[in-house]
Amino acid sequence: MNVHIPVYSIGALAKASGVSAPTIRFYEEIGLIPKARRSNAGQRHYEEADLSRLIFIKQCRDFGFGIEQVRVLLDLSISQDRDCVETRDIAQGHLDEVRQKLEELRALETRLTAFVERCNEACTGGPGSDCVIFKDLAEPKQRSCCGAA
Repeated sequence: MNVHIPVYSIGALAKASGVSAPTIRFYEEIGLIPKARRSNAGQRHYEEADLSRLIFIKQCRDFGFGIEQVRVLLDLSISQDRDCVETRDIAQGHLDEVRQKLEELRALETRLTAFVERCNEACTGGPGSDCVIFKDLAEPKQRSCCGAA
């Protein structure tokens, strides 16, 4: 029995996965996806498993996981020997990082809001060189805009 395996060109794979062709080539180069089979003319051919793997990688990247984290998650996704707690720990670590960044962004938002409000109260419509935002930015602060010392 002759089973037909769907074959994707790099363009078709890019369209089906939502990942650009250069990114697919990059993932292939760094070993996140296997090297594509080649036609006699040298054109890359991908299969359904490549599409699934690429969608998995894209989802991980959309969540903000780094390349090395994606590599570990890919290994975990096919492992029969490793505990799924490893996956949870990777996700928890990433969640902690995201929460830290959100805290820094909230501090930045507070500071920028104060700049805008001060400008609205003190100098809206005056010469740009007299804007209080420039004066505030030039003053030394004990902490940076994002809460770091």
